[in-house]
Amino acid sequence: MPGATPDNPLTQDFDRAYGLPPFDLVTPEHYRPAFEFALAAHKDEIAKIANQDAAPDFANTILALERAGHALSRVGSVFWNLAGADTNAKLQEIERELAPKLAAHFSAIYANEKLFLRVDSVHRNQDTFDLTDEDKRILELAHRHFVRAGAALTAEDKARHAQLIQRQATLATQFSQNVLADEAAFELPLHTEEDLAGLPDFVRDAAAATARERGSDAPYVITVSRSLIEPFLTYAERRDLRENAYEAWAARGANGGKTDNRAVISEILQLRTERARLLGFDTFADYKLDTTMAKTPERAQELLSDVWAPAVARAREEEEALEAAARREGANIKLAAWDWWYYTEKVRQEQFDLKESELKPYLPLEKMIEAAFYTAQRLFGLSFK
Repeated sequence: MPGATPDNPLTQDFDRAYGLPPFDLVTPEHYRPAFEFALAAHKDEIAKIANQDAAPDFANTILALERAGHALSRVGSVFWNLAGADTNAKLQEIERELAPKLAAHFSAIYANEKLFLRVDSVHRNQDTFDLTDEDKRILELAHRHFVRAGAALTAEDKARHAQLIQRQATLATQFSQNVLADEAAFELPLHTEEDLAGLPDFVRDAAAATARERGSDAPYVITVSRSLIEPFLTYAERRDLRENAYEAWAARGANGGKTDNRAVISEILQLRTERARLLGFDTFADYKLDTTMAKTPERAQELLSDVWAPAVARAREEEEALEAAARREGANIKLAAWDWWYYTEKVRQEQFDLKESELKPYLPLEKMIEAAFYTAQRLFGLSFK
């Protein structure tokens, strides 16, 4: 890429098989300069689109916008992939720095008056261009995105809108990192066969691997990551351990201290409301639903109201069935949240003689990928090699 630095693999063309990034060569130190390079490149691309002398048309404005930011997308795809799947303290620090910077970057793009005038011109004069249905859809989405990002606001309101976006980005990052911190902090050690009662081999193996990864003194450890907590709640016979694990899972971000998200949520809601009103909507729900099938909060609420009564009735039936299953085992309990997965699995085994764990050998990863490709071929006529 033009302007790339040879010592930073994130700014080079990815020449691995299938264009995959060189994950083995990337270190946390590469991200900051790579993002600076990519942001600068994107700014230059946007400036060229906005400041060109040629009259605005679909190709030189809308398609040009679609193609701009390639370097930023490439760097971002690597960073956000790892930050979401295999994060660490260094990546989280970079993420906290990036959130407001990226928000400011894109706010500046949508606040660019010259750029919006070009987009708006193409949108207003679209009948004079030879556009396909796909072109028209891309144009509609681009124009709508600008308007919903505040492009039509006054200069003063644009500035305030940009502040709101940056602060929301910071808070959203803080929220997710607080949840991750609480997930990382909790572990439920399992020592004895009594602790492991009911757990199938795949859960035991995962818990043992987690214990090794964390350097735990216990031979098995349950965390509140979804891949562990859900099978644990499904199979663990120890009700007290299920309660312990479930309450830790439900309390992520609400444990007090520096990782508590309640004040974060409150501020996010206030910022959303102010942003929606700046854009001409009564509430954030009005803003959010405006581009959806429901269109309005009233219609969404109507749908929820229509399904609420039958859904509650069905949930009550399930609750009675699960409590009956508990009584048949000699547990005279009032069903709690940490019992639901466990007794649902019991009832499934009773009614259908089917254990979820027995399905696993029939669903290996390579067959699931093959099935996904087969479905795409049948639906869309695509083939994959």
